[in-house]
Amino acid sequence: MFATPQLIAAEVFARYPQELKTGTEDSEWNQGQPTGFASSCFLEGPSFDRNGVLWCVDVVNGRLLNVSPDGSFSVAAEYDGWPNGLKIRDDGLVFIADYKNGIMVHEPGSKKVRPYLARANLERFKAVNDLFFASNGDLFFTDQGLTGLHDPTGKVFRLSPDGHIDCLLSNVPSPNGLVMDLQESTLYLAATRANAVWRVPIVKGKAVKVGTFLQLSGGVGPDGLALDAAGGLAVAHAGLGAVWLFSNRGEPLYRINTPAGAMSTNVAYGGPQNKDLFITESASGQIFRANLAVAGNPMFSHRARFPSADSAGDA
Repeated sequence: MFATPQLIAAEVFARYPQELKTGTEDSEWNQGQPTGFASSCFLEGPSFDRNGVLWCVDVVNGRLLNVSPDGSFSVAAEYDGWPNGLKIRDDGLVFIADYKNGIMVHEPGSKKVRPYLARANLERFKAVNDLFFASNGDLFFTDQGLTGLHDPTGKVFRLSPDGHIDCLLSNVPSPNGLVMDLQESTLYLAATRANAVWRVPIVKGKAVKVGTFLQLSGGVGPDGLALDAAGGLAVAHAGLGAVWLFSNRGEPLYRINTPAGAMSTNVAYGGPQNKDLFITESASGQIFRANLAVAGNPMFSHRARFPSADSAGDA
C-alpha cells in the first residue's frame, strides 16, 4: 500500500538510576497490571520546559522527574499518585494527568503536587491518561481507565480557561495520547486497544465526523503522539519497540526502533533546532534520542511550545 518506511537509528540519551527503580510486584499499581506488565518503574510523559529541561514521570513510584542535557535524572517531586502524562502550560505551571487522582499541578521548585481537577462536574474520572494544551489555553485530556474493545467507554474532555468542561467523546476503547493539528481544528487521538489513531474534527466546540486516521497492527497499540512543523505525526507504538513518523496525509515515512525494550510509550521533540525526537521506553527505564535531520526534510523543524535552550527562537 505504501513504500517501506526509512529506518532512523536511536541512541541512549538517559538511563533511569537503579536506586530509583523502587517499585515492587506487590505495589497497588503493579497488582492491577496484566501478567508480565509489572515493573519497578515506568517512564512516561516527556515534555520540555522553556529552559530546555526535559520533564517526565515515573508512574509506578509517583515521581516527577527532570533530565539534564547530559542525561542525569533528578526528582522534582514525589507524592502519593500515579502520574501518567505531563504537559507544561505557557506560564510554566506543570500539569499532570494522574491515573489515581485526576488532573494535578506542580509549580517547579515547590516539591509539591496539588489537585487541580478531580471531577467532570459531579462525576469522577475513570483514570486520566494524557493531556494537551491548545494555544487558546484549552486543556484536552483523555480518561482511559481500564477501557478497551470489551468496554469502549473511554472519554475525551476539554477544559476551558474559565473552568467550563465538556465531554467530547465517550465511546473510545482506551483513549491515550492526543495532539491537535497545525490549525487546531482537529484532534489526533491514540485509541490504544483499537490499535488506531482517530481523527477528531472539532466544529463549534463539538466532535464531528470522527474517523480512523491510522490503523496500526502488532504490539500493544499507539500511545504518545507529537506533531511536527509540517503537520506530520510521530506515534509511539507501545509493545512494538518503535516510533512511526507519518506525513500529514497519514503516509508512513520513517520508523525508529528503540535499541532496548519494546514499551516505547511517548515522544517529545527537542535538541538543537528541535530536530531530535526523545522517546521514553518504559520497560527498561531509558530515554532514547533520534536525530531527525534527515536530508533537510522540513517536517523535522518542529513547532515547539517550549524549545530547548539551544534552539530558542527556532520554534
